[in-house]
Amino acid sequence: MPTPVAPLRAPALAAVLLLALSACADPEAQGAAESGGAGGESPFNLAAEQDRVRAEAVPEIAGLVPEEIREDGALTVGHSSGGAPPLAFYADDDETVIGVETDVAQLVADVLDLEYRPEATGWDNLFLSVESGRYEAVFSNVTVTEERKDLFDFATYRVDTVSFEAATGHGFDEIAEPADIAGLSVAVGSGTNQEEILLRWDQENQDAGLEPADLQYYQTDSDTYLALQSGRIDLYLGPTPSASYHVEVARETEIVGTISGGGEVRAEIAAMTLKGNGLVEAVNAALDEVIGSGRYQEVLERWAVDGEAVTESEINPPGLPRS
Repeated sequence: MPTPVAPLRAPALAAVLLLALSACADPEAQGAAESGGAGGESPFNLAAEQDRVRAEAVPEIAGLVPEEIREDGALTVGHSSGGAPPLAFYADDDETVIGVETDVAQLVADVLDLEYRPEATGWDNLFLSVESGRYEAVFSNVTVTEERKDLFDFATYRVDTVSFEAATGHGFDEIAEPADIAGLSVAVGSGTNQEEILLRWDQENQDAGLEPADLQYYQTDSDTYLALQSGRIDLYLGPTPSASYHVEVARETEIVGTISGGGEVRAEIAAMTLKGNGLVEAVNAALDEVIGSGRYQEVLERWAVDGEAVTESEINPPGLPRS
């Protein structure tokens, strides 16, 4: 039987690593979700051949791409190699990265008249690779924070929300505020903004004299869901896209509450580029183009993420506060 493990703590190695680990919806911390479940066939296309939604090039927007980035005719985009469906994850060939993040990046590259070149790497390395120039952009469920804005520019394309999952037939009311988790056991990924929310909520409850929550940490989603099904934990808090995907595929849990990924403040998911190199303006305009054309909505609906849709892309909006 899987056993919970204590959160891992390590000293900061560098400023970029701090940015990578703090206040983020790190899909790697959630583990890769199962592609199939008790319900049998997945309702999603998990094959390497995706037949993605595509967009037409728009010359006036393509003209916004800085010349030094356009030189090789491609947009090299970083995605998390350990991501959970339906964000960015490996297809059934265990080589091709697919998901909503890759589909949105493809649309942006199309509008910018650039070849889309996806690359998968570890979560921490995404930030380092943008700084070094290896990646021109990152689409990987990255939350905008004030700390990250010191080094990177952002163009938003999804609202950042997180959801509580419970086993079907759980008997809970909606989980919407701190008092709702008092006395419950809740699984969460270590080092994520979900954990920060739960720690704040639990402290608020204890200050009010309520029973503390029991936060538990598992190495993989599989372990977490086994614990949820067996009743060893009451709830699991993770990114809403991953929760929605698991509900659709496994058909053994349900979402019992959805809140902002920033807890009490609005949080945004955004494409990340190197600060000041001019690419963010092109990415922002491309995102607005595909939002206006409806292609963006097609992609989000394809992966059941349309609940996080935005009506326009913003450049460097207010981010989560500095820690």
